[in-house]
Amino acid sequence: MSLQTKLEKYAKIAVKMGANVQPGQLLVISAQVRDYEFVRLCVKEAYAAGAGYVQVDWSDEMNSLQTYMNVDTETLCDIPQWMYDQRKWAQDNGCCFLHIGSGTPGLMKEVDPAKMQAIQIASGKKFMPLQNYTMANEGQWSIVALPSAGWAKKVFPDKEEEEAMECLMDAILTAVRVQEDNDPVAEWKQHTSNLRKYCSWLNEQNFRELHFTNGLGTDLHVGLVKDHIWCGGNEDTVKGIEFNPNMPTEEVFCMPEKTGVYGKVVASLPLSYAGKLIEGFSLTFENGKVVSYHADKEEESLKNLVEFDEGSSYLGEVALISYDSPISNMGILFYNTLFDENASCHLALGRAYPMNVKGGTEMSREQLAQAGANDSMTHVDFMFGTRDMHIEGIKQDGTTVTVFDNGNFVI
Repeated sequence: MSLQTKLEKYAKIAVKMGANVQPGQLLVISAQVRDYEFVRLCVKEAYAAGAGYVQVDWSDEMNSLQTYMNVDTETLCDIPQWMYDQRKWAQDNGCCFLHIGSGTPGLMKEVDPAKMQAIQIASGKKFMPLQNYTMANEGQWSIVALPSAGWAKKVFPDKEEEEAMECLMDAILTAVRVQEDNDPVAEWKQHTSNLRKYCSWLNEQNFRELHFTNGLGTDLHVGLVKDHIWCGGNEDTVKGIEFNPNMPTEEVFCMPEKTGVYGKVVASLPLSYAGKLIEGFSLTFENGKVVSYHADKEEESLKNLVEFDEGSSYLGEVALISYDSPISNMGILFYNTLFDENASCHLALGRAYPMNVKGGTEMSREQLAQAGANDSMTHVDFMFGTRDMHIEGIKQDGTTVTVFDNGNFVI
């Protein structure tokens, strides 16, 4: 089977299983200009599914790099109102989003971290009123990826560029269950069904907290909010439309109690954040808040993440993934959160997902806070799962149940 045929399959699941565009619905695609051929396939699939209109928002990371390097911070922090109005118009018209990522890890390493931080804060403040549309699943949204030369060479530094691109494309297609002779739609339906079985078991246990330990030095207690809900696989909008927000996905995830986290967590993989690659880092929590941190590389970027706003020093997500999983078993460090987070248990600093607490999608921000949810302008996942990860679930009566041993679910 040709690569073109595989890409057509990929476009189909991105549109139908990912964003799941509905008849007459507006689909907003964001992508790099270099990925125009795949975007065309997605547009074709969207109209075949009955999309009312497809809007494509183009970008170019090399132009963005030049802009960040040469334009002053004040100008870049002045977010034009038309950008806000355009997104608000799309959401007011009930759109769904499809983001196609192919960024180069570490591309912004020469940009002043303080400048990147200021721009992100300005953008976060500007678009915060629109954040709930995706965070609370008011509409469908999905993220997929394609290789770029810079990303491929980072993952496969010993290969020539063309071969590296081929290897990364093969790895991406494997991760999203696109093969020569399979039906990826059917496989995704079966896969999401399996993830929901884990969710059902975890919800039945109604753990008070989880205790994580491993050989890297992680010894972390993560309390869970009362009436928490474990989610994973496909999700539903408030109108009952199924979609897959991340492709690939291997996780089941829940809401930490904002002030119920204590202990130390050691990252098991680098984190690509704001164009920088943070490596060898750890965080220590007390009463839910990061009270100390360290990174072997890009510690200033880690500082900017932790201190982004009040909520970025607290957790908004805890996610469980067996070490023995398809992406992990590839043995590839992707330097990309979409893939690396699905090869490892992970946590997220920043805002919690309202769906992870009973009635959360109908709650105001104030009500969510009262329920124990963290709030922030950001939400950044980092990986801490290992082959020797052990997880004990502590129930409401204090009894314990082993959830993970040697890196995998034991249920």
